[in-house]
Amino acid sequence: MTGGGTRTLVDGALALVAALAIGFALWRLEAATRPLAVERVAIGHIPASVHRPPGESLGPAVVIAHGFAGSRQLMQAFAVTLARNGYVAVSFDFAGHGRNPRPLAGSIVEEDGATRTLVAETIAVAQAARALGDGRLALVGHSMASDIVVRAAAELPAVESVVAVSMFSPAVTADAPANLLVVVGGLEAGLREEALRAVGLATDAAARGSAAQEGVTYGDPASGTARRAVFADGVEHVGVLYARETLAETVAWLDATFGITRDAPPFVDRRGPLILLLLAGAVLAARPLSRLLPRVSPRPAGAGLPWRRLWIVLLVPALATPLLLRLLPTSFLPVLVADYLAAHFLAYGLITAACLVLARRRGWSVPPPPLDRGRLAIAAAGAVAFGFVAIVWPLDTYVTSFLPGADRLPLAAIMLAGTLPFFLADEWATRGAGAARLGYPAAKLAFVLSLALAVALDFERLFFLVIIVPVIAAFLLVYGLFSRWAYRATLHPAVAGVANAVAFAWALGVTFPLLAG
Repeated sequence: MTGGGTRTLVDGALALVAALAIGFALWRLEAATRPLAVERVAIGHIPASVHRPPGESLGPAVVIAHGFAGSRQLMQAFAVTLARNGYVAVSFDFAGHGRNPRPLAGSIVEEDGATRTLVAETIAVAQAARALGDGRLALVGHSMASDIVVRAAAELPAVESVVAVSMFSPAVTADAPANLLVVVGGLEAGLREEALRAVGLATDAAARGSAAQEGVTYGDPASGTARRAVFADGVEHVGVLYARETLAETVAWLDATFGITRDAPPFVDRRGPLILLLLAGAVLAARPLSRLLPRVSPRPAGAGLPWRRLWIVLLVPALATPLLLRLLPTSFLPVLVADYLAAHFLAYGLITAACLVLARRRGWSVPPPPLDRGRLAIAAAGAVAFGFVAIVWPLDTYVTSFLPGADRLPLAAIMLAGTLPFFLADEWATRGAGAARLGYPAAKLAFVLSLALAVALDFERLFFLVIIVPVIAAFLLVYGLFSRWAYRATLHPAVAGVANAVAFAWALGVTFPLLAG
């Protein structure tokens, strides 16, 4: 069999596997919610989703609040699990997040600023949600919202139980909130200590000469004094939302609070692996579909820098960008942290481009081949379209809000002004005949380390980047594969450069909290 025939056979097999993975994942994801009544509602200006159990008998209402830069989609595993077990689950988008039309007012780091706004919205949703069930009420919150639900419970006597996931809250006391379950990912070392500290406030463990222990229930749910800390094994800040232990412990805790007994083990939603399978299928499909992109250049285009030249091009922007931006104003958009990221992308890309110009003048890089601009436009448009169908739609449906209102589009356009120079320069630096082996992943690692240096230099302002750097790294990995396959088909780095720049600009513009001016 010829090389072309082998490639066709492999591509066909990959396409089949991708289709099966996508089809199976979608079938199972939809099957989890099929028995439920799911309704999108508005509670004042707050968009919310109500998951009701099958049948006419309704249990307690549980309000579910997402964390920083999240949305109600991110909490679907809780909503489905609770509704399938008889609870009325109400999830919602905080101000500045998801599809909530109002920006987040007040300082994000002050208790009387944005915190007050978020607590007020939680209380409004809780008061409306209580009427949807049997009158009993509980709150669930993740990360940023763990503190919010603790504070909201202090103002709502009707709240009988609180589940705080990845919690850090100075508002926890020996008496409040009632019946507190703290669930932390096993890989969240600092938060595990905080969980035990919070549980220990209301126990007599210290009097017995020992600290609070993980997996031990202290107090009595009937009197509202129960406390418990659980560590979900092997998961981090996002994975904890999908862990079976997290969801099972949540149902068991609420059942104990409300005196609910079951004849069979509770249903636990398992969408985490299914979402990964869905996205893996989409990524896998990119390889055979990339063969449909037109050839843009007659030979491989790019700088073609070997390692003895490339390391300079990687090191200079990685070090210079955070040092330069430490001296320049980068707060120019009503979007928390994303304005700095846009500036980092822009400065990094411009410095990389300057290094490439110098490399070209010194004769280090390969001269650019002829370019078919019409084919380049078609190829780039196709790559961008694939990203929206294969990545944006699944993320918006099953992970977090990725298709918000038109008010976010100008922000994405501004972000593109930063991401486009970076990805075009980065792609050109690491592609071409004679390019350094593993130069592409090394360039992305240099960028992530540059962000880490920026956080170290200005931790107070950029500490939220610590949460999202792993997400950025995952995006770089996925779109790095898209880049590899697009380059192999088109022989020009600009195709992936444009597609990746649009993807990152869109993600930054639509997911980060929108702040009041």
